[in-house]
Amino acid sequence: MDAQAVENRFAEALADPARPVPAGLTSARGEADRLRFAVYRNNVHVSLVEALAKTFPVTRRVVGEGFFRAMARAYVADHKPDSPVLSRYGESLADFVAGFPPAAGLAYLPDLTRLEYAWLQAYHAAEAPPLGARDLGNLAPDALLERRLVPHPATRLVESAFAIGSIWSAHQEDNVTRMSIGHPESVLLTRPHAELHATVLPTVDTPFVQRLLDGASIGEAGTHALQCDGAFDLARALTGLLALGAFQRLPAHSEENPT
Repeated sequence: MDAQAVENRFAEALADPARPVPAGLTSARGEADRLRFAVYRNNVHVSLVEALAKTFPVTRRVVGEGFFRAMARAYVADHKPDSPVLSRYGESLADFVAGFPPAAGLAYLPDLTRLEYAWLQAYHAAEAPPLGARDLGNLAPDALLERRLVPHPATRLVESAFAIGSIWSAHQEDNVTRMSIGHPESVLLTRPHAELHATVLPTVDTPFVQRLLDGASIGEAGTHALQCDGAFDLARALTGLLALGAFQRLPAHSEENPT
């Protein structure tokens, strides 16, 4: 058996308690060392639970330490990392939470968890110079409307039927005040100058931002937003997005017709 096959069997045995101890892992008496391997397997699971606890601190605080760790252990049992980089672990936790019966009473929790994972990915995203208002200042109106913008690598948009931005923000403080959470919020994560920001968008701007991030031109996104809400103000929304560093400035030769 080649080395890769041995590694694969070892990893599979770590992930699945029902699998036997890998061949070659024996005690001093030459017997399969089940106890030692069980300790090692448990250490791996504990490490994954700790990784989730660090990635989702607000979710953990909302549900309480004991509840979170029980939920995390249930997740770890069926979801193993597909990358050695633990900062990527937990991408599917929000979907798991949505189907986790004990959390059914907290309808906003999956979206809050999704926001926290997006925050981590935005934090670790690549650097890029943000696009500013001056970069578009010389464009004629028609050219501006035809322009397609490229999202900054750190930009993320998380939409929810609940006030997840307000919940997340409130839990950055020691004392959490009561708030209304039964209204929709869309949170835009940006990192214009190596500092990560979470901004709750005006509801009227969300369709515009989503279309831009999906690759629509400024004009196309603006038309869609106006169809959703006649109160939409394209100039105000675009200026705000540029101030937040939501898009990246491309090299001069690429900015004439970005794709």
